[in-house]
Amino acid sequence: MTALQAVIMGIVQGITEFLPISSSGHIVLFEKLMHVQVEQDTLFILLLHIGTLMAVAYAMRKEVVWLWKHPRSRVTWMVLVALLPTAVIGALCEEWFDNLFESGVTIGLEFVVTGIILWWIDSIEAGPKTESSMALADSLWIGTLQGIAILPALSRSGLTIAGGLWRGMDRMAATRFSFLLSIPAILGGTLVKLDDIVEAPAKALMLPWGEMLLGALAAAVAGYFSVRWTTWLVARCKMRVFAVYTFAIAAFILYDQLFAHRWFPPLVH
Repeated sequence: MTALQAVIMGIVQGITEFLPISSSGHIVLFEKLMHVQVEQDTLFILLLHIGTLMAVAYAMRKEVVWLWKHPRSRVTWMVLVALLPTAVIGALCEEWFDNLFESGVTIGLEFVVTGIILWWIDSIEAGPKTESSMALADSLWIGTLQGIAILPALSRSGLTIAGGLWRGMDRMAATRFSFLLSIPAILGGTLVKLDDIVEAPAKALMLPWGEMLLGALAAAVAGYFSVRWTTWLVARCKMRVFAVYTFAIAAFILYDQLFAHRWFPPLVH
């Protein structure tokens, strides 16, 4: 992987981690188009996740500091409760998810689902609930959607924001809760990958650290602006432009799977 490829992958990761268009789906997409295998490079993925973790933590620094000072607040408990179904789904389906990442066979269909959800978000009438007034069931539902979004091309931010709006949350509150929930989720995924690195330290020493750190820096910068942009778009009901985008990506992938057979595995054998 060259420095340019690493920076491109970092920008893709940073932008798509928080815009509701699926970072994992785009990583698989760019892997196929650029003929690189990022998902198999555990350390590079780890560094990209650290970059996006720094981005969202800085963008949400006021909320993070408030939670740190109020560890027993209702908002803190709602975040912790939402993580339970996410963790259970991730643990039970980890091998299946890994196989889908590696093959990329389902991402066209998943981009279609993401597009439908994004189209729907703009039509949902926001409710009065905030992070401090949401119910336990709301938190569990949003956490379950975050777990399902581990599928390659389902947008984590899209599903969780839609889930919050569907449960009667205010648009800004649903967006803030989605981003707050992403911090421990990204951190957990990072720790899982770190365990893989510890098991094979010799391999880590052989990797191109300069290129990978450039990619991580690109992910951090792009991720920060992505958080800000997504917040602005959700508040103004501007998500359907991304629905059109994901539909276009899905059409390209499905065409290749059904007819061209150049980049993606066949959808039907």
